[in-house]
Amino acid sequence: MTTLTPSLSPARSQTTCASLLQELQIIWDEIGESDGERDKMLLELEQECLDIYRRKVEMTRKYKADLHQSLAQSESEIAKLVSALGEHSSFSRGKGTLKQQMSSVRPVLEDLRSKKEQRIKDFTETQSQIARICAEIAGNGHSIMSSDPQVNEHDLTIKKLGELKSHLKELQNEKIIRLQKVTSHINMIHELSVVMSFDFLKTVSGIHSSLIDPANGQSKSISNDTLAKLTSTVHSLQQEKQKRLQKLQCLGSILVELWNLLDSPTAERKRFEHVTSLISSSIDEVSKQGWLGLDIIEQVEVEVERLNVLKASKMKELVFKRQNELEEIYKGVHMDVNSNAARQILINLIESDNVDMSNLLSSMDDQIIKAKQEAFSRKDILDKVEKWKNASEEEKWLDDYEKDENRYSAGRGVHKNLKRAEKARILVSKLPSIVENLTAKVKAWEMEKGIPFLYDKASLLHMLEEYTVLRQEREEEKRRSREQKRLQEQFATEQEALFGSRPKKPLGQTNAMVGTPTSRRVSTPSGRHGVSGLKERRGSAKVNNNNVIPLNFVALPKDDPISGGN
Repeated sequence: MTTLTPSLSPARSQTTCASLLQELQIIWDEIGESDGERDKMLLELEQECLDIYRRKVEMTRKYKADLHQSLAQSESEIAKLVSALGEHSSFSRGKGTLKQQMSSVRPVLEDLRSKKEQRIKDFTETQSQIARICAEIAGNGHSIMSSDPQVNEHDLTIKKLGELKSHLKELQNEKIIRLQKVTSHINMIHELSVVMSFDFLKTVSGIHSSLIDPANGQSKSISNDTLAKLTSTVHSLQQEKQKRLQKLQCLGSILVELWNLLDSPTAERKRFEHVTSLISSSIDEVSKQGWLGLDIIEQVEVEVERLNVLKASKMKELVFKRQNELEEIYKGVHMDVNSNAARQILINLIESDNVDMSNLLSSMDDQIIKAKQEAFSRKDILDKVEKWKNASEEEKWLDDYEKDENRYSAGRGVHKNLKRAEKARILVSKLPSIVENLTAKVKAWEMEKGIPFLYDKASLLHMLEEYTVLRQEREEEKRRSREQKRLQEQFATEQEALFGSRPKKPLGQTNAMVGTPTSRRVSTPSGRHGVSGLKERRGSAKVNNNNVIPLNFVALPKDDPISGGN
């Protein structure tokens, strides 16, 4: 049975064939073809029709096979896309003809292909950024920028893309941290360049050109090599800063020492105030522009060299200035020093040219320090010596005051003398304890030092002992004087009882040579020649004790409260 094409109905197909056969019969009749020829031609025509139908069937069969293959391929591609994209949806071709099934498969396949393209685009962009940052960190960004990353199309899942984006985020954070480090190092180099006056641009561009002028939108280099060079540069510059600071601190100390030696004027010192201010500064405190520049160091070195030359020319003057200072220290604490001999020794040393003047000055500075320490150790005793001197002077004044019988007469300054006498008695009453404490201090000092305590060439301990002995003798003399006065008054009373009263002497004739002392300029045990003074006073006291009545004896009234108190 012959299958007709869908475009022609059977009735129309038969009518057409019949009309053609009829037309063919007419032609054969006209030609006069035999029946055999006619049967042969009809057989050939029938064979040709079968061949045509056969080819059509084969073509249709092949088309069907192609549809099956295409449908299978589509299903296979869909399965691969679903697997690659990590989709969780399932697909079924459904029922119906092959074309219906293809119609249901085609939109699903197109959608998955679109998703794949977008996913590949996302992967490519993410991997490109990862590769770019990795290249920047590795320091070979130019070679990576020209090549595209290879995307694995068999794994385009959201999970894989998320992992890549997470890795990209980590790399971006790493890039930010590295950029911060690079910026920090560059800022540090700039600060150091400002302080030490060197070419900042040349230094930084020598590490990497992108750090100064990034070209074509290129960011600053953040490679390991760049960071290592920046770190090394900062470290070396910090060491150089420390080295320069130490050098300037040393030069500044030398400047101050030379200024003090040479008594340099303030105007000259102000030129290098910024240098001397660095002596006690830490490295972090030095941040002003040019303070550690090589030109500054050279200027200071030149100034130190100039002052050293000046110091050599004025060394003799400086040596004698030190000697004067040493003598003043000794003089201030009453220590004896042979100034002439010391100065002659210094002159001989300087003129011999066999001594290093710097060492000589250093030695004299050590002597001055030692003298100040010794003076400090004597200060407490000298303060007590001053108290003893003042009390002794007041005691001498009080003795002279009490020998004046006109001390109560109305006159100018009487009240002042009375107040002074009252204070003097209080002070004199403390003399024994002052001397005792001073003696104990001196003995302790001599015990500690192992040498005698000399006060203007004399032993202070011997002075105190002689003063104590002399004071005891004076007290004994006063006691004898009071006893002699008592006997004299008793003798006068007995004479008056036998012969009557004697006329009184006119006022002003008694002891006219004795007056109230108004000056404190009297010799004391602590004077320059204290030892000899003490000996003279003790000798005069012995002479006076041989007389029964002293030549300047004055009979005091019995109701005299002052003499009665003694």
